[in-house]
Amino acid sequence: MNPAGEVIAQGKSFEEDLIYFDSDQLTGEVHSQTAGEEASAYGALVLGTRDYVRKCGFRQVIVGLSGGIDSALTAAIAVDALGPENVIGVGMPGPYSSPGSIEDARSLAENLGIRFELLCITDIFASYRKTLAKVFAGRKEDETEENIQSRARGALLMALSNKFGAIVLSTGNKSELAVGYCTLYGDMVGGLAVISDVPKTMVYGLSHYANSRRPVIPQASLEKPPSAELRPDQKDSDTLPPYDVLDAILEDFIEESHNADQIAAERGFDVSLVRRVIRMVERSEYKRQQAAPGLKISAKAFGYGRRFPIAAKSDI
Repeated sequence: MNPAGEVIAQGKSFEEDLIYFDSDQLTGEVHSQTAGEEASAYGALVLGTRDYVRKCGFRQVIVGLSGGIDSALTAAIAVDALGPENVIGVGMPGPYSSPGSIEDARSLAENLGIRFELLCITDIFASYRKTLAKVFAGRKEDETEENIQSRARGALLMALSNKFGAIVLSTGNKSELAVGYCTLYGDMVGGLAVISDVPKTMVYGLSHYANSRRPVIPQASLEKPPSAELRPDQKDSDTLPPYDVLDAILEDFIEESHNADQIAAERGFDVSLVRRVIRMVERSEYKRQQAAPGLKISAKAFGYGRRFPIAAKSDI
């Protein structure tokens, strides 16, 4: 930049580049720049994934493919970063997985040209339940049984990681990580959380951008209501506010450091809803501090730009 603050020399976006600059004449080369927020974010995630994986000494990555939008975007980024020959997709259907989700995962893998393995967890889940039946006697099924499924999947992914020497990419987004809508030692396992700084609403935007370059993410993954598929007819909306509402609250609270009353007044939301979301964020710090490191693309990414004590007496 010159003394007036004008850019007079700039390399390419998210690429290694060489530019020439004349310090006497204050002139230089300005090379092509990525235009648009979504294109820039996608390019940053591709570069970050490639650098992290390679500089950690890995060549291949493993991605659990649920048929949903988060794992689809993660796999697309991985392919652009490392090439389809270095990405292994793993479908792990359970007792509540829909046939459509399995086919969406398979279609995604075919579109990306990656290796796809299908490992069913139904028998594993049944074995866990049998082992725990005596000690759980008299208690209703709840999140415990849901998390067992997630952790069975995590164990399979890490087994493949050990056997093939490939790093697991976890697929959780920033919205889920913020409110703790994720399972320790389950869907949180992995060596890199590629989209952990990408809110759910932005996940859709980046997925549409990825498809504008080359249609790879199935339309069904873009259109169906988000669901962990850990119980019959489960939807994310059973537990969380709509993602456009949730992400607005999270942006104001995390990025702007606004309090509950400010957010409610400015957004027109019920203050009790805002407080519930903030309480979920504050009570999930212990999970975030055990999560895989993620790529930072916002002003305040968890683990980098926002550090808080795990335990605190105060309550919202």
